Amino acid sequence: MIKLANELKQVKSVAIAGHVRPDGDCTGSCLAVYGYIRENFPEIEVTVYLESVNPAFALLCGGEDIETDYTEDRQYDIFLSLDASDKERLGAALKYFETAGRRICIDHHITNQGFADENCIDPKASSTAELVFGTMEEEKISQNTAEALYMGIIHDTGIFQYSNTTQKTMEIAGKLIAKGIDFSRIIDETFYQKTYIQNQVLGRALMESILLLDGKVIMGRMRQKDMEFYGVGPKDLEGIVNQLRVTKGVQVAIFLHETGNQEYKVSLRSNGPIDVSQVCTYFGGGGHVKAAGCTMHGTLHDVVNNLTLHIEQQLLQAE
Repeated sequence: MIKLANELKQVKSVAIAGHVRPDGDCTGSCLAVYGYIRENFPEIEVTVYLESVNPAFALLCGGEDIETDYTEDRQYDIFLSLDASDKERLGAALKYFETAGRRICIDHHITNQGFADENCIDPKASSTAELVFGTMEEEKISQNTAEALYMGIIHDTGIFQYSNTTQKTMEIAGKLIAKGIDFSRIIDETFYQKTYIQNQVLGRALMESILLLDGKVIMGRMRQKDMEFYGVGPKDLEGIVNQLRVTKGVQVAIFLHETGNQEYKVSLRSNGPIDVSQVCTYFGGGGHVKAAGCTMHGTLHDVVNNLTLHIEQQLLQAE
């Protein structure tokens, strides 16, 4: 296991970055490491890069310091990649990764083959935030850092309801709660709370969803023109696939949103034995056994047919 205290010896500058379209685990992990370094290694210049910041995560300390501008050319002593399954997922921050003196990857995606100089990859971990906790000296984790780690864990475990939740996950969560964090607020404001428009979009997606493969698969979608009508972006669509997933009798939920002409961002969630990361990896994406995503091209009909073909193959094997 990597220990940050050892990695940061005689280091002057650190860049931290996560994957494109950062979610709760990605953002929480990045801000946790950012805060930990600032508080315990004040002599180090540290910058956290994320392409966007979800307003729901604004309660986390350090969120206002997130850098979304990548125009400046910088060379860092260390680059920390958090929650990115491959280096291309770093997006515009890749240039800082390529020029860094030392590259470190901390991640829990099963598809991560290890692309840095030092890799801490554990697909059995509930979240990258869980792994990040293990890299820190526990007594030096502040309340602010604990809040960021807790947010990361709850988002990738669905507040401890997904199968990736383990005894270790719960023990770490307990240690973070002992730091005095307002865990109820973190859960409500970053996981459950939605705007009125987000609820409208969710309602429309549910209303227009359809069942496939004898009710074992549910599919919902959002067209670009619908997103423009409601005035929403991709961030406002988070959570829809999870709501589709809890439909009784469903083993796999598919949610698509249109990103261009015959181009779709695909999110898959599994309730049963189906490994959706295997499906998404085939189409150039990746993720976890129970939650994965990819980008696909073609008509809606073609995209859905291709996805359900691979899902059906696994369903037949599982019977």
